[in-house]
Amino acid sequence: MNPDIHGLWPALLLPVSSSGELDTARAMAHARRMLNAGCDGVTLFGTTGEGPAFTVAERKGLLEAMLGKTGSSGAFQPIRPNQIIVTITALALGDAIELGRHASRLGVHRQMLMPPFYFNQPRDSGLVEAVSQVVRGIGDDGLKLLLYHYPAMSTFGFSHAAIAELVRRHPGQVVGIKDSSGDLAHAIGLAEVFQALSILVGAEPQVAPVMLKGGSGSVNGLANVAPKLMRRVIDAPGQVSAADVQLMTSLLDLLGVMPGMPSMPFVSVYKTMLAEQTGDDAWLNVRAPLNPLDNTEAQTVRKGYRAIGALLDGV
Repeated sequence: MNPDIHGLWPALLLPVSSSGELDTARAMAHARRMLNAGCDGVTLFGTTGEGPAFTVAERKGLLEAMLGKTGSSGAFQPIRPNQIIVTITALALGDAIELGRHASRLGVHRQMLMPPFYFNQPRDSGLVEAVSQVVRGIGDDGLKLLLYHYPAMSTFGFSHAAIAELVRRHPGQVVGIKDSSGDLAHAIGLAEVFQALSILVGAEPQVAPVMLKGGSGSVNGLANVAPKLMRRVIDAPGQVSAADVQLMTSLLDLLGVMPGMPSMPFVSVYKTMLAEQTGDDAWLNVRAPLNPLDNTEAQTVRKGYRAIGALLDGV
């Protein structure tokens, strides 16, 4: 595995109030639960964490609290800077640069960036220049940037040619790719072609096969509710038990537990699972434009989660 970024980094769900305000205390407690369960670190403000819905100030404030730099930390044990990947994706490149500079000043050099997602299908040269402007603007020789490839969300992604050019321009700073394409062949191709980079996948069933081809680990949503399961997969990708495959499948099936109905927001489904797991319904809240599951959806997800039964012990 590439030494820059490897292992298990949950795409952290972020709790919000009923009016959509960040719940700092719950967020810090959840991050600490992930670390105590054996995760290598946590990923802040990715897609699962509703990142683009939060302002620059909110994102800075939570990062500072996680690191114990504000009075918001209270009795919470701060997280080390090297235990955080902070997503700096933003509509304006200047905002991404500001977020990156802020994180770097706090010692958080592991960062992740999605392509600008407000123009459809820009040319590779424009995408490369946009990322280069962010890297240059951050001005951190210690930057460890993951390129966030999620074409279903950004409408386009990073081609092999664009990745190669960014690595050429910024050696030692562009260190890997987080692949959320959901395409196993694509993820394996990244691991085979870019052997010097950290390749982390978001699709949980793909973690083991990609790691066996040289992948470095995973940034994923399921780890929020099953961190020990994903830890076992990453620790022994060639020996994933049939029981763990079934557990993963059963949990992921809850994302589409209502066939024939309009698709449910995956963030809301994960938050419903976490509310059922923790007994804390504050986790049901999301920030607009997402909305909580309706009562029928929520009860179906909760029932499905409970039905997994004894398999859930120690996940």
